[in-house]
Amino acid sequence: MSQPLDSVRAHVRGHFADAGLDAEPDSASVTFLGLERIEVLRFGPDPGGVAHYVTLGCSRHPMTEPTAGVADPLHGPRAEVVLSLRATTPTSGLARSLAVVAATPAVEGVVLVADALIDLSAPLWDGAAFTAVLLGDSPIDDLPLEAPREPVRFLAAIPVTQTEAAWVRLKGADAMRQAWLDDGVDVLDPNRRAAQPG
Repeated sequence: MSQPLDSVRAHVRGHFADAGLDAEPDSASVTFLGLERIEVLRFGPDPGGVAHYVTLGCSRHPMTEPTAGVADPLHGPRAEVVLSLRATTPTSGLARSLAVVAATPAVEGVVLVADALIDLSAPLWDGAAFTAVLLGDSPIDDLPLEAPREPVRFLAAIPVTQTEAAWVRLKGADAMRQAWLDDGVDVLDPNRRAAQPG
């Protein structure tokens, strides 16, 4: 596995080991035609019953705006995606959906950043009410890389419904997060209802 992925894996394992999850994570490997494979690591569930999914492969290359013309192999932001859910329901298909999100920079030239809405237009897992994710800051610290490479950021992905995705487009990510707070929505609950922003 190429750098910086070895460092990313060790960094993520260290984060969860510090949180009491010492076991080797489960791993699913997803390959898309013409792209390098993306792994999805599953840590937990932790003592609170929450499982944590982390992509491994998005940060292999810097993300480049589609208008940049030529991809720079060293300079540019790097990221991986982290999704946490209460392990109360089967989530078959989630690893593939997360790999799709992680592959978005390579496929569509999208730069993954906090507050970005990534819409897959399909359930994130079998039977899920969620068809998109809203990206934000995660508890995992940035991973510095050897200069001139930029650090790897770990972006939390919160599942959102079609209605919530429309609200994000209309009012913005902060308004959606405030609506979740106001409604007492547990965004870690895979069976949660959609927020009803006023």
